[in-house]
Amino acid sequence: MAELDPTSSIPIYRQLTSHFICEIEAGRLREGERLPATRELAGQLGLNRTTVSAAYELLEAEGWIAGEVGRGSFVRSRVSAAADWPRLLTPSLVPRNPALTPVAISFAHSRPSEDLFPVDAFRESTEAVLRGPGLSSILQLGAPAGYEPLRRYLLEQARSEGDAHTDDDLLITNGCQQALDLLRQVLVRPGETVALEDPVYPGVRNLFLQAGASLTGVEVTRDGIDVEALGRLRPKIAVITPSFQNPTGTTIPFERREALVRIPGTVFIENDIYTSLRYQGAPLPTLKHLDRSGRVVLLRSFSKVAFPGLRVGWVIGPRPLIQRLTQAKHLTDLHTDQFSQAVLLHFAQSGRLADHQRNMLQAGRSRLSAALDGARQFLPAGSRWLEPEGGMNLWVELPTMLDAGGLLSRAQAEGVAYLPGRSFSVSNQHHNALRLSFAGLTEVQIARGIQILGSISQQELEAERSRDREPVLAMV
Repeated sequence: MAELDPTSSIPIYRQLTSHFICEIEAGRLREGERLPATRELAGQLGLNRTTVSAAYELLEAEGWIAGEVGRGSFVRSRVSAAADWPRLLTPSLVPRNPALTPVAISFAHSRPSEDLFPVDAFRESTEAVLRGPGLSSILQLGAPAGYEPLRRYLLEQARSEGDAHTDDDLLITNGCQQALDLLRQVLVRPGETVALEDPVYPGVRNLFLQAGASLTGVEVTRDGIDVEALGRLRPKIAVITPSFQNPTGTTIPFERREALVRIPGTVFIENDIYTSLRYQGAPLPTLKHLDRSGRVVLLRSFSKVAFPGLRVGWVIGPRPLIQRLTQAKHLTDLHTDQFSQAVLLHFAQSGRLADHQRNMLQAGRSRLSAALDGARQFLPAGSRWLEPEGGMNLWVELPTMLDAGGLLSRAQAEGVAYLPGRSFSVSNQHHNALRLSFAGLTEVQIARGIQILGSISQQELEAERSRDREPVLAMV
């Protein structure tokens, strides 16, 4: 019999529910065993029948029992009653992206082409590491900050280029996404203002949104983020991609970069993963290079210029910050994959990375040209797009009466996918915009894909204009 306490703050029906759960977990009530009828049990315990019914309903809702009409309530399988995962999981702020449905021509992924991977050259570097004398140490647990020879190589290179100062240090991360996640862990408290470019890569937005930050979108103009608007805002944190920004492809000119680092009080997270993919024009100094205040944190990665699957990125910043990030990383994954880092170090020191980068630049230049030619030839009149000097993405704005998100399902039916502008939204919806990521496609695929998108857009544009011309009948 249940021992119920009428003086407790816990309602009687919940006490009764807990009693039955304990009996089931202890095995005193077995699977398939019938519980007393509500009227019968109410009489035994001296309770109102509705109290017992409420307890049974809660047991059934949580999967402990199952009611059968005309027969009663029976103990369910322990397996089925073990966990209600939809109820246990915390809510996610990351929406499902419908553009990731497999199609023949996908502009949805900002990543290099597998056809360009120098597999044989990479295999040679892998075999050299496998034959090397330090393999046993490489396969052992490593330091949280990363494979020490690669750390030294990257830090020396950054210092020689002026992108690391004497009081800076370096942490190797599992790609730039982990670097951003660690930074938001150690820098951002719930409610603090974080400024993001608008539009922005959704992986950045979703991370800081999940952290409970107060996000403010700052417009991206043809010359990158609006520096004056950011200066008026003066947020605690600003995440900036100065070169070939994702999704717009914009590059911040030198004068604006100087103005950015002069904004007082703001810590800048500089996402510098596309700089090495410059196809034309003169290179520009990083924000980190121009900074003398120690408020710029530089993020880089091998993912765009080499092999995304190896997930090797790094953070350069003031020593106290890097120490704190290293502690956070140690809690997350102890250390990153040393073998991948050792192979990449050999790949770079052997000159193979430089060879691969030259091939990447040649292919990227040709594919960007194909994307721009396709836009000029096939997109409907009134469309606009930026013409980047590098990177992987082309940002297109269709005529304002069109909804790029609404056109996506039609494009997928024709074998083409892209990411609509609203996927990159912070404050503005960018309803008529879309991102075309061209780097992973051939020139033929790029031209054909944009031709299909242009045809769909033109048809929808004509339908919209036709609807606008329809006469309005007066009601009499």
